[in-house]
Amino acid sequence: MRRRTLLAGALLSAAASPVLAAGTARAADPGPSVTRRTTTQLDAQAVFFVSYDGLVNNNSFQKNGLLTYKGHQYATWYTSTGNAVVARRVLGAVTWSTVTLAHQLKTSDSHNVISMGVSRVDGRLHLNMDSHSDGFFYVKSVAGLLDNPATTPWTSSVFGAVQTTLDGLALTSQFTYPQFVSTPEGRLQLSYRVAISGNGRNALAEYDGATWTNLGEWSSSTGTYTSEHGSSAARNMYLHGIDYDVNGRLHSFFTWREQNGAVMCSGGGITNHDTGYVYSDDRGRTWRNNAGTVVGVTGGSDKVAVTDGGLVVDPLNPDHSLMNQESQTTDSAGRPHAIISYVPGRFGQCTTDYVSDRTANGRAFHLRRNAAGSWQKTEIPVPLGSSQRTKLILDKYDNAYAIFPFGRIAGASKASGYTDWKILFDGSGLNAFGEVVIDEMRVKADDTLSFMYQEKSSGTTPSALHVIDFALPA
Repeated sequence: MRRRTLLAGALLSAAASPVLAAGTARAADPGPSVTRRTTTQLDAQAVFFVSYDGLVNNNSFQKNGLLTYKGHQYATWYTSTGNAVVARRVLGAVTWSTVTLAHQLKTSDSHNVISMGVSRVDGRLHLNMDSHSDGFFYVKSVAGLLDNPATTPWTSSVFGAVQTTLDGLALTSQFTYPQFVSTPEGRLQLSYRVAISGNGRNALAEYDGATWTNLGEWSSSTGTYTSEHGSSAARNMYLHGIDYDVNGRLHSFFTWREQNGAVMCSGGGITNHDTGYVYSDDRGRTWRNNAGTVVGVTGGSDKVAVTDGGLVVDPLNPDHSLMNQESQTTDSAGRPHAIISYVPGRFGQCTTDYVSDRTANGRAFHLRRNAAGSWQKTEIPVPLGSSQRTKLILDKYDNAYAIFPFGRIAGASKASGYTDWKILFDGSGLNAFGEVVIDEMRVKADDTLSFMYQEKSSGTTPSALHVIDFALPA
């Protein structure tokens, strides 16, 4: 197979001079900073078990486990007995009001997260929970709950019955990775994977305020991928996220995971390879590569495939333990940014144990498309010290913040071209287990970085679950 990527010259190394043309920050714009405000406790004894090296309450690919809407913040998790709960507070308040839902975690699998979404067209809160390549559970609130929080009681009566469909719409019997995203018009979309790791497809469903519609699958699991070690005929596309920008464009970074381990140098590694990018200008119906060429149609026969040209924006073979489902966002001009992480080649060209190798030598990189349309990548000089994921946000001035495992925060300024990364908060005193769940919506609501983390424990001993808030430059 002929592997096709973007022109190598379009990808600049960390040592390249920063490009600061049309997007240059004004001299008056502040650089990145975080000021710790408050820490609140959601649960003194949240469920704790380590699965796939993570926790079910704090898998950072949740979208969203924590969100802000119209002056209130919402959080969801599983208690020590596995009960699904959802809580809310007024922004800035130190106490949370909790509702226990009629669902209990069915298995000790950290993939079985709870994700929340907001349908602005009718003011409902939606939750999808407890699935890993099997059936999901879904519940939605009464209309107007999120629009009128002060006058709507926060009790179980405002949530409907737990369903195993989307109001009667059955999607797939092998469902994983729910991610809700609101369209510019206020509809709600649900991104999910059909089938299994190494042989799955991405799909979308959409809620218009009255009815859920299955838009269909848009990525392919077929085609041949060949590395220097061997070939694979099946895979799945792992999304770093799915986000609308200020102009209404839908962006998604991704990695491929191959089914056949023959593509790796060692069986102890992980078959993830390459960072790809696609976008849609018609609400996820048609997908284009970086050059604007159509590479897939949702629900159609032409799906985004590993053999399509122009998808790869940062090439990497499967020998470096590249992490899947890391993080992405868009800036005030609508340009895409991502965090990716792997073991750089200076530490060797073959990882043999992806957990221990990433923990010892893993590094995160900030990947972005600049104003000229070229891709730039900068290594963040902070050792991961973990096999887990790092999250990315941008403040109102487009300064970047990487939130590492254990709650460590690093920042880089837009004015520097994102070359001046440094630690802003070292995570001391949190006793955080690993990944954290970011409130993406609160950053825009009140210039606050707010994330949920769970304290370290051992075995299946429950531990405390918290939300911590940091003020960003206002």
